[in-house]
Amino acid sequence: MQHLISIIDLTPAQVQQIFSLTLKIKNQFQGNVREPLLQGRVLAMLFEKPSLRTRVSFESGMIQLGGGSLFLGDGDDVGFNRDRESLADFGRVLSQFVDAVVVRSKSHKTVTDLARYCDCSVINGLTDHDHPCQALADLLTLQELVGDLKGKKLAYVGDANNVARSLMELCAFMDVTFAIAAPQGYRFDEHEIQELKKLCPNLRYELHDDPVQAVKGAMAVYTDVWTSMGQEAETAKRLKDFADYQVNTNLMSHAPDAYFMHCLPAHRGEEVTNEVMDSKQSIVVKQAGNRMHVQKGVLAWLLK
Repeated sequence: MQHLISIIDLTPAQVQQIFSLTLKIKNQFQGNVREPLLQGRVLAMLFEKPSLRTRVSFESGMIQLGGGSLFLGDGDDVGFNRDRESLADFGRVLSQFVDAVVVRSKSHKTVTDLARYCDCSVINGLTDHDHPCQALADLLTLQELVGDLKGKKLAYVGDANNVARSLMELCAFMDVTFAIAAPQGYRFDEHEIQELKKLCPNLRYELHDDPVQAVKGAMAVYTDVWTSMGQEAETAKRLKDFADYQVNTNLMSHAPDAYFMHCLPAHRGEEVTNEVMDSKQSIVVKQAGNRMHVQKGVLAWLLK
């Protein structure tokens, strides 16, 4: 059973298969053709965290592919991850009714455990460890704009979080240098980097103290919120620790030809200024739009 929990669940060849299928479906969509590739198929959606992009893009994508979706909320209605029944029983029964499950969970372990019990494909819609659908949409967006990404550089400024991890893994698959600028205490563990290098020998990883050095020569500058959902108690400390890592016009002046990227939602005035968010370099809306297209490609690929 094929799942998409992390980017490293795939191979570079499979990523290219998903991208090819995505672009074919997207081109048809732009030509007002919506081929019912998943007619009669059903997607279950379990969300422990609020969502705009993930929920609407998956639901719309399934409808456009001729299938349907069931939004099961945060689990109260159906008892997901509650004391009502074991996760094993829940997963085994749910997968008798649906063709795939997308989970947006507080804990990565919840998703990996559910995937063990389900007899259908499970897709990670976001956990505290990974956000694979976001990374796929981001690199597809850059491929559309730049062409061949091999040898290019993506600069990430901010917390080494779930989004950064999935981006780094996908960059390794696509021979893209991943350069990150982050303060002490908010970086990837060196052991994790070494383990990823074993899985992805082509990993080109740069760690910088200075954001200016990270963004020089980059095709895109990427950032995310300094305080993610569930980290609200750390807000004051994070605002102080990340104060020198804001993406603003001064930083972007060191990468004048680079695109600006953000997974959204953004905390304007914190990790990024209005001037950069609304600039001609910003492609945040195109990124968001490609979430739906790449997830349609993922669904069509997983469900054959």
